[in-house]
Amino acid sequence: MSYESEIVYDNTKTLDPRIKDRLKYDDKGLVCAVIQQYDTHEVLMVGYMDDEALRRTLTTGRVTFWSRSRQEYWCKGDTSGHVQYVKGLSLDCDGDAILVEVDQVGAACHTGKRSCFDEGGPLPVVMGEREPREETE
Repeated sequence: MSYESEIVYDNTKTLDPRIKDRLKYDDKGLVCAVIQQYDTHEVLMVGYMDDEALRRTLTTGRVTFWSRSRQEYWCKGDTSGHVQYVKGLSLDCDGDAILVEVDQVGAACHTGKRSCFDEGGPLPVVMGEREPREETE
């Protein structure tokens, strides 16, 4: 068992200050949340969370976001039925992004695609290559 899983946090009414202190917010008080299918590691979408959206996500088993366009909270799947069940959350090293592992029901993208990155599609890119290295004994 890891040390982090042994710590007890109190997120019942507000986001525990020990979590809040680890986050780096943008100028609107939001943190980027990368949503990933827990078993295949497919990246499904990106959303944004403030303290309350993160608190709800940590305590309800469902992903909640802050909608920047509607200026309100939304729980993924409430209207579409395409629910995201939380399987794990991790902070990146800088505290400015959250990885949310989910079990996605149906499409993650509002267009009906499984992933928002399916809808957006690939961009032209020059592929990088590793330099061959000599074997060392």
